[in-house]
Amino acid sequence: MATGFITRHCSALALALALAALPAGAAEVSFVGAIGDKAAILVIDGGVPRSVKVGQKLGPVTVLSVERERAVVEVEGERRTLLRGQHYQAGGGDRQSTVLAADGRGHFIAKGAINNKPVRFVVDTGATVVALPASEAVRLGIDYRKGVPGTSRTAGGVVPVYRVTFDTVKVGGIELQAVEGLVIEQGLDIALLGMSFLNRVEMKNEGRAMTLIRRF
Repeated sequence: MATGFITRHCSALALALALAALPAGAAEVSFVGAIGDKAAILVIDGGVPRSVKVGQKLGPVTVLSVERERAVVEVEGERRTLLRGQHYQAGGGDRQSTVLAADGRGHFIAKGAINNKPVRFVVDTGATVVALPASEAVRLGIDYRKGVPGTSRTAGGVVPVYRVTFDTVKVGGIELQAVEGLVIEQGLDIALLGMSFLNRVEMKNEGRAMTLIRRF
């Protein structure tokens, strides 16, 4: 996630970082911020944040496009879309992974667990966080009303929601700790595997199969 300093002083930061030397053989990249749609602020090979303009190549990393919350980069010939805060390592070796199959409607269904109790998810890249119907939260023993209350606008109108943090979320061989979540009291009938989980994995969509590989 970009720091307040980066957000407020990105122009000065870009000038300073452009003068820094790039470490040789870099194969890891994290997207930590953007300067409009002109440049991405990247951490390359564990070094300091660097400003990389659209079309510019530094080491093995080329920035192809930038938006406020995402950047498309090419790393050692592989194109990846990184959301703010995401990390990608080329040739990362053996990491936790799982393969999901699409159902008849093209939805990717995942059998997993929240807090070590079984849950069936639908992969939803449009959901900001992992979301649960209130009935599922009750089944899992989550006292969600101790979370932060709020509201969300759905197709059925405005409904009450509660922000929570799940101790663990597991899908296949991937288990993540401290995952941000949302419990929705009305209008949701299945758990959504949203971006608070998906941000931390690499997704490879190959037709009717999707491979998830843990990033960090």
